[in-house]
Amino acid sequence: QVQLVESGGGLVQAGGSLRLSCAASGSISIMVMSWYRQVPGKQRELVAVITSGGSTNYANSVKGRFTISRDNAKSNVYLQMNSLKPEDTAVYYCRADAGLYAYWGQGTQVTVSS
Repeated sequence: QVQLVESGGGLVQAGGSLRLSCAASGSISIMVMSWYRQVPGKQRELVAVITSGGSTNYANSVKGRFTISRDNAKSNVYLQMNSLKPEDTAVYYCRADAGLYAYWGQGTQVTVSS
């Protein structure tokens, strides 16, 4: 079992940047890692994903603004968020996929003021 802990959320003005971190309790080298976000009353949505080989994919709404990366040696995954918009406001969750199992963190709040 893998435990995930997100950090780095907070309040930022529109146009600003934040870097989210996700620390895993075990090795993530063979896992697909992703970031999701959720606002109250809406479904959780995929923001970005990075495979074990380093391939990435992004939601259209964040392409060109967000960058996902991973450091397998540290068992960390990051989400660099630039040019933030008020509509990016959400709780951001880290997810690890290992075959049949998926693990979630507890989430970190990101609030972007206009």
